[in-house]
Amino acid sequence: MTAELVRGQNHTLPQTRLEIRVSAGSPVVAGATLGDENGTVRGAEWIAHPGAHRLPGLEVSRQAAAGHRLAVDLEALPDEVHRVTVLLALPTGVGGPTRFGATAAPFVAVTGLDGTEIATFTLTGLDAESAVSALELYRRQGAWKVRAVGQGYAAGLAEMLADQGLAAGAAELAASIQEAVARSLARSVAPPPPRTPEGDRVRHASGPSDPHPETAPQPQPTAHPPTVHQPAAPQSATHPPTAPQPQVPAHPSAVPQPAAPAHPPTGTDPGTPTAPAAPTAGGPINYAHPRRQHAAPPPPPAAPPAEPGQAPQPVAGDATGWSMDERLYNQIWGMFEDLARAAAAYRSAVDFAESRMGQELDRSLSDPRNRIGGTGDRAREEARAKRDELIARAREVLDRDLAQLAAEAAVVEPALPAAYAGWDNPVWHAHRIPMELPMALRIGDLHLPERTDLRIPLLVRLPLERGIWVDSGRTASEAAALMDTDRLRRLAMETAVLHAARLLAVYPPGEFSVHVIDPAGSAAGSLAPLVDAGVLAGPPAAGPGGVASVLAHLTRRVDLVQMAVRAGAADALPPDLDTGEQLLVVNDFPHGFDDRAVTQLRYLADEGPSVGVHLLMVADREDASAYGPVLDPLWRSLLRITPVADNHLADPWVGHAWTYEPPATPPGSRVLEQVLAAVTAARRAAGR
Repeated sequence: MTAELVRGQNHTLPQTRLEIRVSAGSPVVAGATLGDENGTVRGAEWIAHPGAHRLPGLEVSRQAAAGHRLAVDLEALPDEVHRVTVLLALPTGVGGPTRFGATAAPFVAVTGLDGTEIATFTLTGLDAESAVSALELYRRQGAWKVRAVGQGYAAGLAEMLADQGLAAGAAELAASIQEAVARSLARSVAPPPPRTPEGDRVRHASGPSDPHPETAPQPQPTAHPPTVHQPAAPQSATHPPTAPQPQVPAHPSAVPQPAAPAHPPTGTDPGTPTAPAAPTAGGPINYAHPRRQHAAPPPPPAAPPAEPGQAPQPVAGDATGWSMDERLYNQIWGMFEDLARAAAAYRSAVDFAESRMGQELDRSLSDPRNRIGGTGDRAREEARAKRDELIARAREVLDRDLAQLAAEAAVVEPALPAAYAGWDNPVWHAHRIPMELPMALRIGDLHLPERTDLRIPLLVRLPLERGIWVDSGRTASEAAALMDTDRLRRLAMETAVLHAARLLAVYPPGEFSVHVIDPAGSAAGSLAPLVDAGVLAGPPAAGPGGVASVLAHLTRRVDLVQMAVRAGAADALPPDLDTGEQLLVVNDFPHGFDDRAVTQLRYLADEGPSVGVHLLMVADREDASAYGPVLDPLWRSLLRITPVADNHLADPWVGHAWTYEPPATPPGSRVLEQVLAAVTAARRAAGR
């Protein structure tokens, strides 16, 4: 049965040798890009287009036409390829339409080699766009799926290639593609590469436009994930993203990263192994970086064989990465993107069903004779029945995807290391302070209303790229509205203490210090676990004098380290200067802060993260309204989270409002005290 997809919906592919058929109202250019595990296109050699029509496992037409057949053999693709995106663009300079809104909606079908349709997608809703990402084939847990995308680009082919991850030369490549089309290099499309009797694929000969798999660019380790943004129009979409990024939005509710267009952003963190450099032309000098990895990351573990007709069994760490931590990190963001897109597809299907019912009713009842009697009633019943059928089919697909994600979450959650794990995970009871900094830190969970028990860990990269603001004010959430102000502030401070304790527990001994400013001493009860364990750099600072002293100390550290870095004289730093990471926890801001202190705090928020000084503020923004817009840059530079459940975060792919659940220890548990005791013991053992 053919799956008629709507934008965002996916469908499992039952076979790997396929044809993608395109039908349009006027001639279009058809091409495809190959993406790595992050969806990133490594370069022009990963793009099949009329000027370079053949890649291993992929072949496209060399001319513009109203109909295309793209040949795809997923098993013949290089191992580092995890995504194939089909692109359509209007040719330029030929006197035809300049926007898709002026022609019939393109139709795309994924078929078997015998012509049997597997999935179809009609690209509706296009207007000023002259290029569009039609659909994508992507690998998930060892199986290939197709997803309807329909993302249009008004700026044309160059913008679309840049969004696919082509870091440089997108405009030049787009111009060369249009030039190749103008030359009308006609050629019929051959079928996918044949197989020998032994089952081996016959490879194409290598050539400038036909790179051999063994010489294809090696995948780079995972970059930042997709970012999560404040509810607003999705960015270049939503994942989803670029996130991505997530990396990074300036809004206080954005999570650093992914950021993110539909695909996570490119680039690697300092110190992360990267792909091999381009080979030199020869000679006695080796230009390879001595500390850089020169091989692709090992493949993820193979999933257990699935029963016929059943989905593959989930495996913890089923993602590319150099270590299990990196694999789990990438897998979690893959789950996040899958959940975002599955929910988007369902909501789009429901909207389509409702719209279709309204249109059918309008057509049926436009005749006055049908508005009375049994004819009108039957028309209403039939329209509602069709709507209910469409929604039921969409819900069936959603439930299938949610069940698969829930099964994956059930496998992944128990396997998480302490930095990624919830406070109720048994891994904390045997936790030992690590000797190396982990890749990321869990700061809560995210879920959608379609299935509230399916929680995705919200991870941020380490070291922190921005500060955190725990909002102690009354937010728009029902939980905050029902809570009195004093309790909400106390809960916000307790949340900040949990974050500080987790940071202390995942950093090597002595490489992370925590300072606290509590001007009125109102957070003594919440701070008791940190004070009693003796893990603070000093007693919580109180009063104007204490506030000024701590801010002056950290401001001096930022100034000195910045000067040393710029001058390349790290050995000239004063011997009493602590070069480890510093966290400043500020309670009840802006109470107890004068203008000078506010200026210093803004300076630390802007300049501190680059040299290892981070903010964790507990504040109600309404309390700072007296300062006017002077504090707006401060709020925008921080990641806003809440001490109670709140749906203030949105993904970059489709703009879902995600419900954020803050971390919490199980009732009656002493896990926090145990973890802080381990921090104290590790410091003593290290002589810190």
